[in-house]
Amino acid sequence: MITESKLLDRKLLRHGHEWDYSLLWMVVLMTGFSLIMVYSASIAYAAHGSGSPYFYLGRQAMFLGLGGLSAWVAARTPLSVWKKATPWILAFSLILLVAVLFVGREINGARRWIHVGAFNVQPSELFKIAVILYLASFFTRRAEILKEFKKVWFVALPVGAGLGLLMLEPDFGSFVVVSVVAVVLLFLAGLPFRWFLLVVLIGVLMMVAMILFEPYRVARITAFLDPWDDPQGKGYQLTHSLMAIGRGGLFGVGLGGSIEKRFYLPEAHTDFILAVIGEEFGMAGILVMIFCYVWLGLRAFSIGKQAMNLDLYFGAYVAKGIGTWLAIQSFFNIGVNIGLLPTKGLTLPLMSYGGSAVIVMLVCMALLLRVDHENRRVMRGYKV
Repeated sequence: MITESKLLDRKLLRHGHEWDYSLLWMVVLMTGFSLIMVYSASIAYAAHGSGSPYFYLGRQAMFLGLGGLSAWVAARTPLSVWKKATPWILAFSLILLVAVLFVGREINGARRWIHVGAFNVQPSELFKIAVILYLASFFTRRAEILKEFKKVWFVALPVGAGLGLLMLEPDFGSFVVVSVVAVVLLFLAGLPFRWFLLVVLIGVLMMVAMILFEPYRVARITAFLDPWDDPQGKGYQLTHSLMAIGRGGLFGVGLGGSIEKRFYLPEAHTDFILAVIGEEFGMAGILVMIFCYVWLGLRAFSIGKQAMNLDLYFGAYVAKGIGTWLAIQSFFNIGVNIGLLPTKGLTLPLMSYGGSAVIVMLVCMALLLRVDHENRRVMRGYKV
């Protein structure tokens, strides 16, 4: 009986492509659209703050250029090299998480950025991919210890240390993303279901406790539940995000026609860029964005499944980890923008303005391309 996986393998071999051009073009189109939307969403702030309406556009183009170069190097680097470099990447990310607590730049009460010249480096972004690489490497070498409860804690030590450092910044959004990615990879690696449920329960209880012990997080929850109760205070961001999306209707007011981006909606070019997309392109634009993220997530898991079938376990876990990260962060950001979730300070992957987030996510997309590339080589009988 011919399985779906074998049919896909035959299709790849028949086409003869060494790289997944559909994935590549999806990333190119999304980043190209991000330039348009960052410019549209930031033009008022840029003109007022720097005197040039092209300030954020120019910086985003520079970030994409650096990210593209980094992605090219990442895609050309064999996964075996990535695997060997994993301990160094993880150690470096943890060092940066410690450093940001002492030399980090404080913005809105949080130390999440290290100021380097004209740039702000966000260590949490590097830590996310470091965790994926670390767990992928660990499960490839020592997945059998997941069957022994007394040894499972060993896997969690570096991840737990990083999560603790994230909460000291504090960066609750990144804490949730890393936690979800780690738990999903544990489950995929074969953690017994009863232990998986225990890990999930402990994680949920910890998150609830962290929310209840911080008044500003409780305020975010209450604002999310009824933003119109305090539209000029705690509910300000969400009410203006909802007004922007509501004003856009089905097909939007047209590119550049957003009113909310003109000093009404805070973080219009970063955390709330989807609201501007909704205002200018309507619900149709939001649905297109959701389709893009669903497609990327499914493609990442498809690449991971294919790698698993070919016994390329490191690449399989890397692909599925990246797919989980992309899916959960885009879900959180979209949920915040449409009022489904409380605000978390997470950007929209590949779309929002930012340096570290853009560069690291482009490297992640390159890693997906690399996993798929090595899958194709193995199917053609080559060694990787």
